[in-house]
Amino acid sequence: MIELNVHNETSQLEIVVLGIPNNFGGVPNVEKCYDPKSKQHILDGTFPIQKDVTSEMNEFLDLLEKYNVEVLRPNNIPNLNQVFVRDISFTIENKLIIPNIIEDRKEEVEAISHIFKMIPEQNIIRMSENARAEGGDVMPWNDYIFVGYSQEEDFNIYKVARTNVEGVDFLKEQFPNKIVRAFELNKSDIDPKENALHLDCCFQPIGTDCAIIYKGGFKNEEDVDFLVNLFLEENIIFISKEEMYHMNSNVFSISEKVIVSEKGFTRLNNQLRKREFIVEEIQYSEISKMEGLLRCSTLPLKRK
Repeated sequence: MIELNVHNETSQLEIVVLGIPNNFGGVPNVEKCYDPKSKQHILDGTFPIQKDVTSEMNEFLDLLEKYNVEVLRPNNIPNLNQVFVRDISFTIENKLIIPNIIEDRKEEVEAISHIFKMIPEQNIIRMSENARAEGGDVMPWNDYIFVGYSQEEDFNIYKVARTNVEGVDFLKEQFPNKIVRAFELNKSDIDPKENALHLDCCFQPIGTDCAIIYKGGFKNEEDVDFLVNLFLEENIIFISKEEMYHMNSNVFSISEKVIVSEKGFTRLNNQLRKREFIVEEIQYSEISKMEGLLRCSTLPLKRK
């Protein structure tokens, strides 16, 4: 049995689920696309191919194993994109939450059902019917749970709005000992540079007291002010709209000191090293074309 333990984004990683690239389905029909960045790359003829997705994920796997992380994988379902395992469930403290996600992705949850069997039943929480969330929007951070969400008017309009008010309320009910702080995100089904698909597309804590932030991803200025006051300006790396588009905030922490990042993130990686982080650079630029990156590909189950 797995003893779940996740209180933040950066403590030493022990057990993680990593998505799989096998038979990821190739280039989908534009009509079946549920994010604007994938749609853009389909129309431009630059959507990633199987060989490159496999190569990039294998590089990530090798790196995790180098740091002695136990890596679990979903079961393969042919012709299904199973790269972004973060969204289909998430861990807070010793609980695994199975959320309600968009219909297009329901099969992905079935592919990790064998992992659910490794977790004591009393530690698995299924979201109530009207509550919606995806793991990219949910970040445990010690006393806090940060949540990206959309109010009803946006949630009902945008396909890229994945977490609703009821999802936020559900987390408040389940974790009364935590401060659940929710942030409305800017959404666009058309323009990937105006769309914060999830909270981790515009914000992520790193180390013990630092963060990466793209201000333009937040609908309300007071939410940015809250984060700046919490982390302090000198501890924040602010990224540009272009860097957000390339997923610069979607790095992944193996520990408080070690961050996995895309090798093309030159400015960010230099900033991280100046702050004395160990930056492990890997090639992940093809996967980023599907509007997800390193954090999106992982589901941590146990940190120290």
